[in-house]
Amino acid sequence: MLDTLTFLLEKLFLLAHIKLSSLLPPLGVECAEPPPTSKRCDREDSPPLPASASHRFQRGDLLEVPRTLFTHFGIYLGDDRVAHLIPDILPALTADIRQIEEMVTNTRLLVGVIAKRASVRVDSVEDFAYGAGILLNAMDRSVRKSPLAGEEVALRAERLVGTVAYSLLWNNCEHFVTYCRYGTAQSLQTDKFCEWLKLLIRDQRNAMLTALLGLLSMAYMGISVSTALPAFLIPFTLWMAS
Repeated sequence: MLDTLTFLLEKLFLLAHIKLSSLLPPLGVECAEPPPTSKRCDREDSPPLPASASHRFQRGDLLEVPRTLFTHFGIYLGDDRVAHLIPDILPALTADIRQIEEMVTNTRLLVGVIAKRASVRVDSVEDFAYGAGILLNAMDRSVRKSPLAGEEVALRAERLVGTVAYSLLWNNCEHFVTYCRYGTAQSLQTDKFCEWLKLLIRDQRNAMLTALLGLLSMAYMGISVSTALPAFLIPFTLWMAS
């Protein structure tokens, strides 16, 4: 039973963390028009660095780990330490510091997502990277605000270490690092998702599609309150919002 639950949670987590930028249609201008000589929205000019290159990081740097299905962010504190916000259920279950400080397993992380519990913790660069390459301050190209001084960034991160509430869209690791480095919590991926969601809702074809699916569900499962009510309300809501 536990194995089945873990498998389902893994699928949910992976689907929820799919890189939205790779799935969303272009929304026009992706960022402010850059000066002719410098910042671009793409990150192809910043090859990932290995975790062993931590000697190149400065206190307060924003580290970004691009992974296959999601992106993780952290703030470099110096001395091979990274502060990062990660979903974790264990601090809500035990006060044993030794257990909590162990590397967060997938099961701990997945249950933390569902329970909306997380912690800002400090790990080594190697544990933070988890075998992936690291982008250094790549978000500076996309965020319009200038970064704060490195020491202020690191102090903000250190003050937030501990248990926090978690939300996939409204309080994730990207919100944490943007608050620390730029003074305002935001998530570029969440912003893109909301824009995409508005486009989806405004498309009247989606209302027609959901109405068709509702009719098919009633034809397959029979007409009842549990099938007829969603079959009517969902298409009606989408139609009125479009």
